[in-house]
Amino acid sequence: MTYGYSDDKEAVQKRLRRIEGQIRGLQRMVEEDRYCIDILEQVSAATRALQAVALELLDGHLDHCVADAVRSGGGESAAKLKEASAAIARLVRS
Repeated sequence: MTYGYSDDKEAVQKRLRRIEGQIRGLQRMVEEDRYCIDILEQVSAATRALQAVALELLDGHLDHCVADAVRSGGGESAAKLKEASAAIARLVRS
């Protein structure tokens, strides 16, 4: 089975590795007793980076998984739409 991110898998992994580096940098900042605001700015940057990845994955899911289910019709399309709606709601709350 292929997923919406399959064509961009390398790019997604590269972005996640970059975010992983940001998180390690945050750990180092705390370890080095850096100024709170500086750490918070980096937390904000890492959060935005994760949100960007989430939006990219959601876009791929809608273009691929949901669109395929809607074209096929039946109960699966309603389930995929409901699943996508729930994912969007979780992203909005975060």
